[in-house]
Amino acid sequence: MKNLITAAQFRQADQHTIETEPIASIDLMERASRAFVETFTLLYPDNNTPILICCGTGNNGGDGLAIARLLQQGGYDSIAVWIARFSENETADFATNLARLYHSPIPVTEFLPTDEFPPVRHAVLIDALLGSGLNKPLEGDWLRLVRHLSSAGIPVVAVDTPTGLPADGSIPPSSAVLAATDAITFQRPKLSFFFPESEPALNRFHVADIGLDESFIEQFPSEFKLVEERDITRLYRPRGRFSHKGTFGHALLIAGRPQTMGAALLCAGASVYSGAGLTTACIPKDGLTALNARHPEVMYCPREELASRWKTFDAVGIGPGLGTESDMLERCLSNAPKPMVLDADALTAISEQPKLLDQLPEDTVLTPHMKEFDRLFGSHTNWWDRVRTARERAIAHRIVIVLKNRYTFIVTPDGRVCINPTGNAAMATGGTGDVLTGMITAFLAQGYPAGHAALLACYFHGAAGDHLTSQGWAISPASQLLTAIPLAVSAMQS
Repeated sequence: MKNLITAAQFRQADQHTIETEPIASIDLMERASRAFVETFTLLYPDNNTPILICCGTGNNGGDGLAIARLLQQGGYDSIAVWIARFSENETADFATNLARLYHSPIPVTEFLPTDEFPPVRHAVLIDALLGSGLNKPLEGDWLRLVRHLSSAGIPVVAVDTPTGLPADGSIPPSSAVLAATDAITFQRPKLSFFFPESEPALNRFHVADIGLDESFIEQFPSEFKLVEERDITRLYRPRGRFSHKGTFGHALLIAGRPQTMGAALLCAGASVYSGAGLTTACIPKDGLTALNARHPEVMYCPREELASRWKTFDAVGIGPGLGTESDMLERCLSNAPKPMVLDADALTAISEQPKLLDQLPEDTVLTPHMKEFDRLFGSHTNWWDRVRTARERAIAHRIVIVLKNRYTFIVTPDGRVCINPTGNAAMATGGTGDVLTGMITAFLAQGYPAGHAALLACYFHGAAGDHLTSQGWAISPASQLLTAIPLAVSAMQS
């Protein structure tokens, strides 16, 4: 998994690369600008596009000046540059690139504090104002400029980080930002890109490799890790030629009541499609006909037989659609410890009886969405603090917390926060969480450690949704998601 680091650590990585490659800082800036241009020209291939590049006087602005020159050299002839001189400070590399730009035909307009800004009459704006150097909310002339640029209503491409968006730490909900259609960020995504509060500031991001020392980046202390396909390939165990259903374990799903049998069916079906050798659903008798019709592969366990059959199961998922059977979790915990996944109503039971949290076996997996998480661990005003609490609780209770999000955070007992990159907004439909619970339970039943089971399930869950989107599904119903799970696994193995 890739290390995700802070803005301060990125600056250290820049300096280390400059000193050890070795490379002059102005040449590293040129390399970064070329990487930006390479991606930008894929996004906007028409070199007749009128482009306005707005620069501060720091290194982000220096990038912008170099980008202007490189685009012009590449045939983009309708470029203008604005420079915001709102302080007397400028970096040496900014000054060098400004001197280089004066040898080009690109018009440059400089603005001093309190200057009025002319109308924006371009088709695309490149934001090179502040980048990741921001450490406080925008105010004064910066705020005035950002509001003026935002009012133009044209696509914005940010250099590294949108102006106004912190690269890491909590994101104030009311802070002004220059909202970017795209951000072309350097070497690694910024931590803030994965937090929901970044949505008003950023639609998409693209990572441009600028040749920083990867081994140096990987040695930084950071609890945040980005899951990659190669990590999943390494974790996933392909089926052997002589394997059989007993090889892949027996998953038990305790779910559903007459009014919410769909949750149980989705959960059980996900276990089947995720490769559990055997799957049993412990559901109300009223749901047996639906279970047999929908998933004939799934066996049935009456609630009253649960204790007597407990030892036959390798992993247990409990909660989807369970309702107010508040003693069900207690009954499960009174039996011999099993690898467990707790979701939905099982999480509600813990929030109502917090002492149950201390009774969970080590490596139990909790899969809360935001509201469930706050009911469990207290209210939070931002996602940065919410993830910090998840890390503290995962370490303290020796559990895995799957904090569901567009980019789901898988928090392990060793304090790592693993960010899953797969999935998309088409999956924002009822039942997808029930599918994820069934998937994690299936991987636990197959003998994967809890952290690995959560990583595999989250990755394949999102990849299944991405597969549906690639096939033209604007919305991904949970029932359709089931059949895409094996396809997502196969795509990774091909």
